[in-house]
Amino acid sequence: MKPVAQMSAEELSALVCDALEKAGITVTLTGGACVAIWSNGQYVSKDIDFIEEGPVPRRQVVAVLISLGFSEKNRYFVHKDTEFFVEFPTGPLTVGDERVREVTTRETDVGKLRLLTPTDCVKDRLAAYFHWNDQQAFEQAVLVAKAQTINLENVRRWSQNEGQRGKCETFLKQL
Repeated sequence: MKPVAQMSAEELSALVCDALEKAGITVTLTGGACVAIWSNGQYVSKDIDFIEEGPVPRRQVVAVLISLGFSEKNRYFVHKDTEFFVEFPTGPLTVGDERVREVTTRETDVGKLRLLTPTDCVKDRLAAYFHWNDQQAFEQAVLVAKAQTINLENVRRWSQNEGQRGKCETFLKQL
């Protein structure tokens, strides 16, 4: 297997995701690392965020990450051979107020990665823009939407449900 020091964010994410899955723990990649993948590297994030499916005892997650060479530092997991760090924000897996129903997977040389679909990745970033006026998240949503095929009708419907039709129109004009 490729050394951790030589792994991309996607590969390291897949390594962690696959190891957790083998231990019976299902996680989905979200956040900046997801943006980095779906923007084809136009955005860079050192933060690898996973949302756990269902209640998982922290000690089980810790045991898997330690077996991969990570150590726990505050609420993050760090590895001496990489700048990337792993975090597990509190679930459930949602974009704004909507539960995520479908995820996608990507095969890598080091394992299988579960992650948000490009459309839900855009919605995840737009949620930060809608609710906290996060301009960087808006730009990330645009990067993903320009790099991937996005279900814009789904984004419009979701935005309306979030009460953000005006900000959605700003996003669509940017595309």
